[in-house]
This record gives sequence, structure tokens and C-alpha cells, in this order.
Amino acid sequence: MSRATAHQAVVGRPQWSAYLELLKPITWFPPMWAFACGLVASGAALGDRWLFVVGGVLLTGPLVCGTSQIVNDWFDRHVDAINEPHRPIPSGRVPGRQGLWFAIIWTMVSFAMAAALGPWVFGATVIAQILAWAYSAPPLRLKLNGWWGNSAVGACYEGLPWVTAAAVLSAAMPTWHSMVAALLYSIGAHGIMTLNDFKSIEGDRAMGIRSLPARYGPQVGARLACWFMAVPQVAVIALLVYIERPLHAAAVGAVLAAQLLLMRKLTRDPLKLAPWYNATGVTLYVSGMMITAFAIRSVLVS
Repeated sequence: MSRATAHQAVVGRPQWSAYLELLKPITWFPPMWAFACGLVASGAALGDRWLFVVGGVLLTGPLVCGTSQIVNDWFDRHVDAINEPHRPIPSGRVPGRQGLWFAIIWTMVSFAMAAALGPWVFGATVIAQILAWAYSAPPLRLKLNGWWGNSAVGACYEGLPWVTAAAVLSAAMPTWHSMVAALLYSIGAHGIMTLNDFKSIEGDRAMGIRSLPARYGPQVGARLACWFMAVPQVAVIALLVYIERPLHAAAVGAVLAAQLLLMRKLTRDPLKLAPWYNATGVTLYVSGMMITAFAIRSVLVS
């Protein structure tokens, strides 16, 4: 068998590990963490609701976030053929239209799990899946504009899981300070998504995707990402001071100060350092989320 024939044989049949790769487990952490923050911020005791907690974590991570990753890879397959041809769909390890069918099936599984967890969760899941498909799929394809696309992902990854968990566990609308915190951290996630766009600048420009780094260049894109992450955290600090939680506010301030030091380094060479910042600065960012959640909880249980 010639090398070309052997390659076609490999491409023509699915490699099952590639389906897990499409789900991108590393991306599940942000929505699962936001869900955990919502649980904490609810002020309610878990009691015998551990089944809900486990189901919610599975829903926000492997199912809803996983769906968004499959959808994105399917509709970005032409861009990935330029930027990352080794990925499952452009490499042929997920052949034909199987990537699209996988996305549809995973969406239906998400709805089934959400329905089992209750109407609040089902409603939030419908919104999240609409945003996930609208981000990548025509005719909206929000990701063509970095301003709109990153806003949709920020809401889907941070705000919706937080609010849903808080609402369900407390059996009521979340408190206003919980809603404000969820909104602020969703806005900050816009910056995190901008950093993720640095890896695909070449392909984005070739395919007309106007991500912020592709549209404005790496330096301006990095500064915009930093502003988007920093300013909402300043507002969170003000919120915590307002609700009389100065120690928590100081802790979030310390976390932000550490991020600002890392941001100075990031802006020197954003093309090289964006992955580094995602592994360091973003960890600090999400740490502040949990500190804020505990601050809100302390208000409710005091």
C-alpha cells in the first residue's frame, strides 16, 4: 500500500480518541468553576442535593462546554486547516460530516440532562446552547466579530453557570450582589477569550474572522484583553466594599495586583506570552471569583 493510500485509509475511518479531543476537556474548567461559585454564593446548604451538584458540573463542563467546542471545530474546520491542520476534523481523524452529527447529538444529550435537573437549569442550558451555536455557526457566526463573539462566550462560560447554580440551590432568584458579580466576571471573561484568539491570528485574517488580535494587531489586542479583565475586578472590589466585606475586597485586590504585574510582562510580547498568561493570570482571575462568592455567601448566612 502506498503512503497516500495508507493516509486515505486512516482519514476515511474515525479514530475514537479524536472525539474526546474534540470535546477539549481542558476548556471545561471555567464553566464548572463558575457553577461552583454560584453554589457557594447562593448561601444555601447542599444537604442532600449532591446529585444535582454532580449533574450540574457534568452539564456545564463535558456537555454544554463540550458542545460549544465541537460546534466551533466543525464550523472552523477551514480556518483550522490553516492554523492547526493536526486537529481532529481537518486531519480527517473525524471524517466526513461526523463532527456535525456529534455536535447535534451532544446538544440533545445536554438538553436531556438539563431537563432532569429542573426548569431553571433547562432554560439556562437552552440559552447557553443558542449562544454556543450562534458563536460559530452561520448565519450569525458571532465569532466573525471579536466584540460580539467574546461577549457571548463570556456569558456562556461565567455568568450563566453562576446564576443558574445560585438560583436552583436557593430556590429563588439570586441576590442582586450575586447577579452583579456574575455579570462583572462575565465581562472580564471577554479578555480571556481575546487571549485565546492569539493562537489563530493568521488563519483568522485569511478567513475574514475579525478577532481583536487579528483586527487591531497583537499589541492593541493584548491591551484590550488586559483592560477587559482588570476593570471588572476593580468594580468587584467596589462591590465588596459596599456590602461591607473589606477583607474579601483586599484579597481580590491582591489577586488583581498580581495580575497587573503579569500583564506588564504579557504586553511586551503577547504573541509569545498569551499561552503563559492563560496558565498564570487566568488562574488568579478565577481565584478572585471564588473569593467573591464566599464574600456574598457570608452576607447571606450572617
